[in-house]
Formats: sequence, structure tokens, C-alpha cells
Amino acid sequence: MISQTEPVLARRMRIRHETIFSYDAEVSASYNEVRMTPVSNDHQTAADNRIEVRPTSASYRYRDYWGTIVHAFDTSAPHRELRVVASSLVDTRSGTDRRGESAGWEGLKDPKIRDGYAEWLIQTGRTEPDAELRDLAAEVVRGTTPGEAARAASEFVHDKIDYVPGVTGVHSRIGDVWSERKGVCQDIAHLTITLLRLAGIPARYVSGYLHPRADAEVGETVTGQSHAWVEWWDGDWTAFDPTNAIPAGERHVIVGHGREYGDVTPFKGLYSGSAGSTLEVKVQIARLF
Repeated sequence: MISQTEPVLARRMRIRHETIFSYDAEVSASYNEVRMTPVSNDHQTAADNRIEVRPTSASYRYRDYWGTIVHAFDTSAPHRELRVVASSLVDTRSGTDRRGESAGWEGLKDPKIRDGYAEWLIQTGRTEPDAELRDLAAEVVRGTTPGEAARAASEFVHDKIDYVPGVTGVHSRIGDVWSERKGVCQDIAHLTITLLRLAGIPARYVSGYLHPRADAEVGETVTGQSHAWVEWWDGDWTAFDPTNAIPAGERHVIVGHGREYGDVTPFKGLYSGSAGSTLEVKVQIARLF
């Protein structure tokens, strides 16, 4: 007997992520780390990655606790601009998750499972729910299986939260997002994770990139941005993009996983001096096949 499976789609993508900090006076030093290097796993293969920093800086790479590749560097020469360019070449595949059987609701209650996935079940400062969200989870996260419930919760958040840039910030609480019914992909992922964890479904935040156009021509460079989606565990990890209400597939490129945004922030840093700064970010993505 021949089993039927979802067709596997593949793409090669070139990504250029440029970050520019401009200072209104000279700063004496800066200390930074970036998480912009795609990982290699069952979903994708990172064929090439390089990070260029100007002014030239001492740097080193390491994997953090969550498995994300971190490029850390410090600049001790006085400067008025810091420019970081991360360039990547990644082969992605769809239809690569969901290898195991569903754990079922009873399986998720197993103390060994709850202990093994404890970090994906505990709420954080950005996902901590208020009383209204706790009550809402009982109504929304329903389904014969945890996977069906997780899909329903993701689609519920997609339907209820309007994608509106500029309404929230990286420190916004999930209760504020729900109150405003507006946010960006980070907020939508956080709210989805909140509901899943309330239901006892391990859930994690995924940081990376999304090619914004499914119909883009091969070789065409388009403007993109950093993106966030979720993965839940019910016997195996399943990736879903609640901002777009689609399974994460060949257009998604994974940089890292964490409990929430703070674990996989693309750029963290501080500088020495009293100068003010402005930030400019440019992401360009091209499909090569």
C-alpha cells in the first residue's frame, strides 16, 4: 500500500538584512549581539551566511541556550554610524513537520511531558494573560486533538487582531494587544502562544523571515522584514503562521526559537555616550528557484 503525503515544495532564498544606527554625535564604543543567522534543521539548510560590521569590530559566534546562533561584537573606535549587514543563502522545504502521532490531551497531562516541555508551558512577561484572556482560552482552545485546538486558536487570533504597525512596541503586554485588537506579527504570535499555554499545549515563538509574495518571479528582489510565528507540540512540533493564517512553509526562514521575542531579538546592544540615535532597517529577499 502506498501512503499519500503532502507534496514537498522547495525554494532557495537570498536574504540581505541591513541595520543602520546613526548617532547625532560621536559615540566612543558600542557592544552588540545579533541573531540574524538562519539555522539548519529538517525545514531548511543554511547554505551560506555572513555578517559584516562597520566600523570593523572584534567579534565571535556562539549558540545561545535556545540554540540560536549569536554574532557578538564590540566597537571601541569612536563612530557616528554603526552598520550591520547580514547576508544569507537558505534552502527551505515545506511539508517537513508532523512526523509523530498526536500526544492527545491525556498525553499532554503526563507529568514527564509537562516537565520535559516546562519552558514552553510557562508564561513570560510578554505572554502573561489577564483574567479575560484566561476565560477566553477555555472557549477558544477547543478541539478533538490538541493540534486541532491549536489551529483553531491561531485562526481565532488571526481573525480578531488587525495587523497594524506602530500601535505596539517590543515591550507591549499581551493584555494591551488584546484590548486594542491591533498589533504586528510579534504580538499576534505572543497572543497565540498565551492561549496555547493556557490550554496546556507547549508552544514556542519562532523568529525569522517570510518571503512576502508567493507569486514572486525567480530572481526578483522584494522588500521584506523580520517575521514571527509559532510552533506547538502535541507529539511533534507543528509550525503555523497566525499573522497570515497559513502553515509555515517554504517561504518561511527560521533564525531561532524562544519562549517569546526577548529570547530571539534580532539586534541587542548598547553604546557609550550621550548622543541620540536613529534606526534604519532594510530587509531584501529574493527567490533563486
